[in-house]
Amino acid sequence: MTWSEMQPLLSQASWDTLYMVGWSTLIAIVGGLPLGVLLVLTDRGGLLQNVVANKVIGQVVNIARSMPFIILMVALMGFTRSVTGTTIGREAAIVPLAVGAIPFFARLVETAVREVDGGLVEAVQAMGGNTWTVVRKVLVPESLPSLISSTTTTIVALIGYSAMAGTVGAGGLGDIAIRYGYQRFETELMWVTVAVLAVVISVIQFAGDYAARALHRRGGRSGAAPRLRLLKDGRTGAPAAGTADGASGTAAAEVRKAA
Repeated sequence: MTWSEMQPLLSQASWDTLYMVGWSTLIAIVGGLPLGVLLVLTDRGGLLQNVVANKVIGQVVNIARSMPFIILMVALMGFTRSVTGTTIGREAAIVPLAVGAIPFFARLVETAVREVDGGLVEAVQAMGGNTWTVVRKVLVPESLPSLISSTTTTIVALIGYSAMAGTVGAGGLGDIAIRYGYQRFETELMWVTVAVLAVVISVIQFAGDYAARALHRRGGRSGAAPRLRLLKDGRTGAPAAGTADGASGTAAAEVRKAA
């Protein structure tokens, strides 16, 4: 097969893969982020401590994560048909991809949020902040670099899942590799597909790592942690603007306002 014949196939397959992975990632973030935060809040010693609810949610997440994706696709065919009207195509593939990614991302979120310094949470609570304020102003912002890394990991995993989705007619690069590389013995096209997947994953990983490092540096200078440390040191007055203590007073006022 010549390059001119490969190009339209690869272009359409690449777009199908990015389409499936993009929508699945968005749904995974919307569903997995609150689920991961809830696992932390309801755990023993959490702000919304509820051991029974935590165990139930944790078991559901564990069961969903333990199921191989190819089996999950088959198990969800009825649900997929009720949602999209079909079990074939890229829209249909988004359903099992998203369902498989939500518990995966939720556990990554849980790990990221647990790394936040508990002293910051206590400081916001001491200033009258409620649970929503703690989540919105401390837990999520302070764990944002780790959340970006978790999102990157989820995207890379979804690209692998999307290749398996190609076995049931979902399209994408995995479908090209299977139909042409495996079934028709078009070895050149199969290796080109592998190379395209490697490039896509490398670009996504690089972008995710860069964003996480940038947010980590920015958070270290202007995040909630340095502002709340000023409060813990007792420098909560309001000296004249333009001085170092004036900056501290401004930071304190911002945190009080947030709380």
